[in-house]
Amino acid sequence: MDDISRTGARMRVDQPLISGPYVRNHWYVAGWAEELAQDAMLARTIMDIPVVLFRKQDGSIAAIVDRCVHRFAPLSMGKLLPGDRIMCPYHGLEYDATGMCVHNPHGDKRVPSSAKLPSYTVVEKHMALWIWMGDKPADPALIPDFSVLDNPPDIALTKRDQMMMASNYQLMIDNLLDLSHTCYLHDGLLGNADVVESDIQVDQDGDDVVVSRYAPNSIPPGMFAQFWPGHPERIEKQTHIRWMAPSTLKLMTGICENGDKLENGTGYHAIHMLTPETSHTTHYFFTAVRFGLKTNDESFNRDMQEKIAKMRRFAFEEQDAPVVTAQQVRIEGALEELKPVVLPIDVGPVRYKRVLQKLLDAER
Repeated sequence: MDDISRTGARMRVDQPLISGPYVRNHWYVAGWAEELAQDAMLARTIMDIPVVLFRKQDGSIAAIVDRCVHRFAPLSMGKLLPGDRIMCPYHGLEYDATGMCVHNPHGDKRVPSSAKLPSYTVVEKHMALWIWMGDKPADPALIPDFSVLDNPPDIALTKRDQMMMASNYQLMIDNLLDLSHTCYLHDGLLGNADVVESDIQVDQDGDDVVVSRYAPNSIPPGMFAQFWPGHPERIEKQTHIRWMAPSTLKLMTGICENGDKLENGTGYHAIHMLTPETSHTTHYFFTAVRFGLKTNDESFNRDMQEKIAKMRRFAFEEQDAPVVTAQQVRIEGALEELKPVVLPIDVGPVRYKRVLQKLLDAER
């Protein structure tokens, strides 16, 4: 596979379309914090492992394998009991927050020493539940920076949404880092013909990969034109997206005066949190925070808040998902080794795959 740089230089890149299995010693989003009520359980499969999460009486969060050691029934179908315990629905065995079986109601009541389930560290931060699935000590410093979600103005924050994608998480990262596809899949909504020839810049900040795209002297795409009543006829469309290992992305996109900084214009910070469920399915959590409100009109801004949420779900569900899902089917059905042609627009995906492969190799 050839990596074609902006200057036209070529270098050999031997990277599969989908590498695996998973980087486990990192943080993944198990859900939005608001999903987990005090007296409820949340069942999720993460990297092929069924997990059940629940809030302990002190408000902190426990996560253990969602599978009783006896007959393997899902504990998430059972009951939460006082003392931070889960009771299995099948035969009543009880487990504490560390995954230890602490009560056997049968026979001599003895609890076998092997009656222990793996447990996982969970941290609540940036409105999300972050779970550490690895065997090394969990490092809170490695939680990706989504501080833009910390106490934003209510009118600027959109719905905390989620979808299940029938594709490998890496295909979704490819999709998001490939900023050129907005001109085609999202034509008229997030992109248009004026941004096809945009300049692409790729930078690396530690393990983070940042892809930027600039389209000066452009007609504003449909959604962004609505953000700015009375906008100039020609603007500069800018998009900056940061991939943070292994599978979260933070995007800042919008329009501004030609030659100006994007933060002086209008747009939104888009949050993308991808968590592999299996090798061919992905939990997709997303929201957005609007910036540069061009009017104080409450009705207008509430309308934009709702439109952004609906527009983004439409773009992901009706435009991105069908294509990425079809990619997954074609890849899985290929009888030969697939060697994709690499274009200049692929420099971002190629760069992040190198970092991801480095992390995978380190865990092996």
